[in-house]
Amino acid sequence: MDLNGSVDDKCENRLYVGNLDLRITEATLLKMFSPYGKIMSEDFLWHTRGPKRGEPRGFAFIQYSTKEEAILAKEKMHGRLACSRPLVIRLAGERYALEKADSSTKAVSEGHKLHLTGGGIGQTSRSAKIAAIKNKLKSLEEDNSKTKKQKLSDNVS
Repeated sequence: MDLNGSVDDKCENRLYVGNLDLRITEATLLKMFSPYGKIMSEDFLWHTRGPKRGEPRGFAFIQYSTKEEAILAKEKMHGRLACSRPLVIRLAGERYALEKADSSTKAVSEGHKLHLTGGGIGQTSRSAKIAAIKNKLKSLEEDNSKTKKQKLSDNVS
């Protein structure tokens, strides 16, 4: 993406494919998208560490030979059900542009950020999550100390 906000040439023919069911394989994905043009590359993302290591991450990128093929695939496949889940299809650069514009215009003073992902559901920022966990721990500690005091008073009487 350049400084004027336009999408660079590489991203114009590259699609983000999201909300993939975990049962969808690379071969299935290629079969679903090949009718719309010549696929130059496909990046199917996998978890590389943690308990889900080796499992699909639920999204991929497909690059077509032309921008027109990518736009056609986006128009035909966006919202289409695959294993009972509606696919989310965007131009890869479009997604980046939306996130960049969103992060530069939203205030972070409340500790929340709205990301334009999937269904447009807001997600809390890392600092807000940490604050929520600290508050939860504090309330659990308070409950625990009250319980101990109650048990002590029950044992004394």
